[in-house]
Amino acid sequence: MRVIAGTHRGRRLSAPRADHLRPTSDRVREALFSILRNRLTNSRFLDLYAGTGAVGIEAVSRGATHVTSVESDREALKLIQQNVQICQMGDALSMRAQAVEDFLDNPAQWNGPYNIVFADPPYSSDAQEFSALLSKPQTDQLFNVDSWLVIEHATRTTLPASLGPTQFLRRYRYGDTTLSVYSNPNAVQL
Repeated sequence: MRVIAGTHRGRRLSAPRADHLRPTSDRVREALFSILRNRLTNSRFLDLYAGTGAVGIEAVSRGATHVTSVESDREALKLIQQNVQICQMGDALSMRAQAVEDFLDNPAQWNGPYNIVFADPPYSSDAQEFSALLSKPQTDQLFNVDSWLVIEHATRTTLPASLGPTQFLRRYRYGDTTLSVYSNPNAVQL
């Protein structure tokens, strides 16, 4: 696993040894940042279910001002810490060691609003459960008017047409993995 592009390009990242952690592949990460294009520069980025932290680190490497990574798994948290140290991220990436549900239930600890919200929930999780998390009234505060929500999920999973204040925009399929993009209906479209 490595940083693909930007200021930290080529840095090798610590990878998980446990089977229950599924890092976003280099191919899908490259596709994600290609989709985000210029939206990343000077953005505030929220990485839900951060895993190894590779997506958040890539976001900083490519120009995000700040990333908040939310993860509850102890092994994953250690990997994020190691990877932040490898890339000498400093204060550009902050971690929240808690379940995504707890994070979303406590707006006082958010560092938002965010320009980009990326979520990579476990593929085995229920799409409706995740949808319910983002449909809580306070989650409107996560997003700017022109924010994008990108969800990485199993291709076989069907997501709803709207999540919180965002509407489905477009789907990108990469084998068994799909990136679904949502935006505020008033945002600039793809």
